[in-house]
Amino acid sequence: MDRIIFLGSGGARIVVFKQIRASGGIWLTLNNQNLLIDPGPGSLVRIVSSRHKLDPTKIKAVLLSHKHLDHSGDINNIIEAITVGGTEKRGILFAPYDALEGDDPVVYRYLRSYLEKIVILKEKENYSLDGISFSCPIRHEHRTETYGFLFKTDKIKIGYIADTKFFDGLINAYKESEILIVNVVREKPSELDHLSLEDVKILIKEIRPKICFLTHFGMTIIRKKPFLIGEELNKEFSNMNVKIIPASDGMKYEL
Repeated sequence: MDRIIFLGSGGARIVVFKQIRASGGIWLTLNNQNLLIDPGPGSLVRIVSSRHKLDPTKIKAVLLSHKHLDHSGDINNIIEAITVGGTEKRGILFAPYDALEGDDPVVYRYLRSYLEKIVILKEKENYSLDGISFSCPIRHEHRTETYGFLFKTDKIKIGYIADTKFFDGLINAYKESEILIVNVVREKPSELDHLSLEDVKILIKEIRPKICFLTHFGMTIIRKKPFLIGEELNKEFSNMNVKIIPASDGMKYEL
């Protein structure tokens, strides 16, 4: 059964280190293949304790949008779990170059041989996994190498906009998205390289997805209460055929 499960809906440093909201990432099942996106701190615990009966050994691939700890903090634990401590060689890791190489890679080198394959992500490159194709349609404007993902099956197209400041290229890059998942950290625009609610409004208006999930909330969003934000946005865009859903920890959406 195809589905999206938000293992966590928290983002930014204060929310993550206090675990005001969980930071487990997103579990995506497409064509009976399980993908794990951005396993931040606590991801493995969120998986094994999920009421949705998730099994980390059934993960086909892990996708890192970038190496910041709120997105990658549990990547090594997840590799251990997928491969049963390295006793079963399986699983594919997709990650940017600087998450694997350079001065401070986030994936331990001794674990890398446990995996079936490691793929370095590149802008506009296409990848395939047993009936699923996805691409990194554009490099995001963030303080480290960062990509979002556009997934395509014969049934649906799903876009995931990871951490980035707003720029016009995002609109065309994710224009095909029928379902759009957006990391929105801040209520109001700032100099920080993260999306705000005002940026999200532009993306919804221009991309016009059928469903838009909001997630990866920082403190300014949480104080404003995401469910109230969702109600306000749905009223604002009531003339469009779009449903806006703020994520909550553990929320499942069946596709």
